[in-house]
Amino acid sequence: MVEPSLKEVYGQVRKILHELKGKDTEGRQELLNWYKVKQEINEKRYNSKLFTDGVDSPFNVPTVEAIYSEDSKIVDGREVLNLCFEENFQRDERLLAFGEDVGKIGDVNQGFAGLQDKLGAHRVFDTGIRENSIIGKGIGLAIRGLKPIAEIQYLDYLIYGITVASDDLASLSYRTFGGQKHRSLSVPADTDWREYGIRDHRCVILGSLRGLHVCVPRNMTQAAGMYNTLFRSDEPAIVVECLNGYRLKERLPENVGEFTVPIGYAERIKEGQDITVVSYGSTLRVVEEAAVELERLGIFIEIIDAQTLLPFDKGQLCAESLKKTNKLLVVDEDVPGALPHLYCRKYLKIKMVIIYLIANLGH
Repeated sequence: MVEPSLKEVYGQVRKILHELKGKDTEGRQELLNWYKVKQEINEKRYNSKLFTDGVDSPFNVPTVEAIYSEDSKIVDGREVLNLCFEENFQRDERLLAFGEDVGKIGDVNQGFAGLQDKLGAHRVFDTGIRENSIIGKGIGLAIRGLKPIAEIQYLDYLIYGITVASDDLASLSYRTFGGQKHRSLSVPADTDWREYGIRDHRCVILGSLRGLHVCVPRNMTQAAGMYNTLFRSDEPAIVVECLNGYRLKERLPENVGEFTVPIGYAERIKEGQDITVVSYGSTLRVVEEAAVELERLGIFIEIIDAQTLLPFDKGQLCAESLKKTNKLLVVDEDVPGALPHLYCRKYLKIKMVIIYLIANLGH
């Protein structure tokens, strides 16, 4: 005799409860109560601890606003990141960074420029061209209590480390029921529409990494705030830095190593009532530029910066905005078919899409 599986047992119970729905049958409520108890047990058994959710969760890190003064410097975005890393490395001796070209030259985009000389080659160093090994090294160090920054030079290269990222990094807390954790393993990756052609598989990669916080800052100040949050927590994340932001000018916060950006929450960038536009990363700035043009036409859009893709909008700001405008447009870096010629005029096309869409809505 073959003993039925739990799936078969619960399936039969659901059928019985459905058949008896609305009928005054003895024992139905008792069976329903039994089923609810079992589902609560299974929810904990199979669907919990995607993150460790402990006292050091990034959701528990207090929000600290960036502070500016009249004397705040205007610097390249890469300098904001560089100073953020330096201050955090001085504060927490568990932090270290490594990846292709991270050490000697300070990363191809200079986010770590000069830090190897200041901090030593044991804390900022180069690796070989092996994304699986880079992420694997980060996992090993993080499990042992350190806080590694394992840089993947460009996001497209994450495909070469996807097995380790999905099977080991993203699922560790889930597989061990929160028994093991990565202690804030951060995986920076650079991305920009100019770098990609028909091999564009970024959304597929990011969407598969349940168990990681996926941060998509619109500029390097936002990225610094996210790093400050992650460095004070104990859960792994990918931070997608916009490649065209490293040399754009930004105001340097006085507390560049201290201010924090909440993980998992969207931010309203601009109030509006005609349509909700949700974006993130490099395209957020393009939406802001389009908003100026649209206002000349009497169209006022509400701009929401998603900030993180996993988790997405825990505060339901997008839903709140949509209730007001009743219209939604999502603007990101991906295009149908990812054809190279479309990338050549990507920013212009985004502006035109916003204008034409709103025009067709009757405004």
